[in-house]
Amino acid sequence: MASNHGEEEYLEEEGDVYIDQDEVYEEVEDDGDQPMDDDDNEPGEPGDTTYEDNSLQHFPEHKKSVFCVSAHPTAPIAASGGEDDLGYIWDITDGEVLVRLTGHTDSVTSIAFSGDGELVATGGMDGKVRIWRRVGKVDWRTWEFLTELQGPDEVMWIRWHPKGSVLLAGSNDTTVWMWQLPSGNTMQVFAGHTAPVQCGEFTPDGKRIVTADAEGTLIFWDPRSSSPVFKLTPTDARFDLEGITSLAVNSSSTLAVVGGANGSVRVVSLSKGEVVGALGGHTEGESIEAVQFIDLPRAGGGLDVVVTGGTDGKACIWDLNTMRIRATMQHNDAITCLRAHPAPKGYLVVSASMDNVVRTWDARNGTLVQAHKGHQGPVLDAALGLNGSVVVSAGDDGVCLVFTTEKDENPLQ
Repeated sequence: MASNHGEEEYLEEEGDVYIDQDEVYEEVEDDGDQPMDDDDNEPGEPGDTTYEDNSLQHFPEHKKSVFCVSAHPTAPIAASGGEDDLGYIWDITDGEVLVRLTGHTDSVTSIAFSGDGELVATGGMDGKVRIWRRVGKVDWRTWEFLTELQGPDEVMWIRWHPKGSVLLAGSNDTTVWMWQLPSGNTMQVFAGHTAPVQCGEFTPDGKRIVTADAEGTLIFWDPRSSSPVFKLTPTDARFDLEGITSLAVNSSSTLAVVGGANGSVRVVSLSKGEVVGALGGHTEGESIEAVQFIDLPRAGGGLDVVVTGGTDGKACIWDLNTMRIRATMQHNDAITCLRAHPAPKGYLVVSASMDNVVRTWDARNGTLVQAHKGHQGPVLDAALGLNGSVVVSAGDDGVCLVFTTEKDENPLQ
């Protein structure tokens, strides 16, 4: 591991907290409830096919498909990447281009601001990971190229560490790479997979990493070691998902929820290294494309609620205390991503879909808050900006759109 002592400090926190024995859930299969009634097909609800545009702003610079978008944690800017081999940092209030993120020779498929908003990373099908950083402290409008990180064959995804300038990337060549910024030093190469690493996350406490691949293997890592803490594979019949397509980790870093290519969803205890739940609400054979935990506090303690989105167009809200569905939301086509709002409106969740629409839902009861319309093609990604008050979307139509999360609000004014 090529890192100095300072680069490891972010890992040196004490007091690992894992799931207690009495928190381990029994496996419960559930057929799920029926999608919410949408027979009336009100404007903005599933079934409505009329074209509307209720966006606040357009960003049309990409021209070709936009694959990824990230919103700055505090400033009114976004970053997007696409099929044109370019990324952009742009102003969400007026659509002005602030920086062209050049240097890729193939599609930019991943983009992300660091937790403090000082860095932005792009990952491409060319295997390059490129980093830009903010210049000065006056505003957020001036950026400069910092470094290019080498290693992956084709970048599948990138994730910033929640507490520091450390970047993780999964590759098509079965490896996972971790770098320290701004130095660009390689901290670790994880080589335990045998198929493209399709998804991965730092645990929210920053102490561990979860990765999963196209053959259905999930690996739990200590970032300081190249050897897995544990590995789950399809040889365990309870974990045969025919390939893992999505995952998420709960806020206490004790549970992972994993979505499969066959429509299956599994709950994994990260302390015990075993499957503790099976969620059966999606259509068999329809891939689970997104998993997102939702912050739903309740009297007497926290409540682990997770939303799963599939190519069947369903977004299922699950209560992990009972392993039962709380509600089902429905799109007209495959769901491509889910995004959870930050506090104080952590009960809101955003879903983007191949049906050209982004929707904001109330995860407490599954009701539609607002349909965000304006794309003329599938929506491939979405992000939340300005503390969740705006939704920024990336479309196959070559355009990014900015929407207000809730009606009768305009945080850009």
